[in-house]
Amino acid sequence: MYKEFKEFAIKGNMFDMAVGIIIGTAFSKVVSSLVQDIIMPPIGVLLGKVKFENLAFVLQPQELDASGKMIQEEVVLRYGAFLQLTIDFIVIAFAMFVVIKVFNRVRKKAENEKDTSEATPKNVELLSEIRDLLKEK
Repeated sequence: MYKEFKEFAIKGNMFDMAVGIIIGTAFSKVVSSLVQDIIMPPIGVLLGKVKFENLAFVLQPQELDASGKMIQEEVVLRYGAFLQLTIDFIVIAFAMFVVIKVFNRVRKKAENEKDTSEATPKNVELLSEIRDLLKEK
């Protein structure tokens, strides 16, 4: 098991995964700020100067006794926070879709042997020539 883990870590998969997680976390924070600080305030103004985090439906109000001690807690559906997180998710999903689409397009272009617009590295050219020579024999 140690040997397998060592191979996994040395091959770079673990390192690539760690970098991806760190970048994903940072990206998530940026998108959350975009939604919370840039997108939602104008929408709130259009809806009547409302902060989405404060939108809620009280199912059962808080009850206090005569001394001010709480008898029953307030039961609230916080649909505004849910809407904001849903918009966060949609923006993150769309951004990831665009990134993956661009990555796939670049990869497909790089794998296309007939496309001469991109210069092929010398080592790949040499390997292609060796492959062609071996095919001839």
